[in-house]
Amino acid sequence: MQDLIPLYTAEGELHDWISEQRMARLDKVGLIRIVKHKKGRISRCILLRRPDDPQPIKLSAYLGTRYSYLERLESGRKVWALRKLGEDAAPPAIFLQIVIEASNNA
Repeated sequence: MQDLIPLYTAEGELHDWISEQRMARLDKVGLIRIVKHKKGRISRCILLRRPDDPQPIKLSAYLGTRYSYLERLESGRKVWALRKLGEDAAPPAIFLQIVIEASNNA
């Protein structure tokens, strides 16, 4: 792997290890950005986002809604508290979809 160069996606994930010839071809057509060290040695290549590429998934889609948070009391202490759900608050649509799919498969 000494002669191979890491190729990363636009989101920063390692995609592949490529040769210098492949790197030159990708650079020639404008699909990558080459990152070099101060002394000029190639560090890595990053794929550029194309107009038809999908948008990256937001971190909040993985984490979901935060229902707990740190609350500061009058005494100065911090305690974990739960967010109150309103009486009219409906569960998220994705939650209902998962429940429906699970009940149909059972």
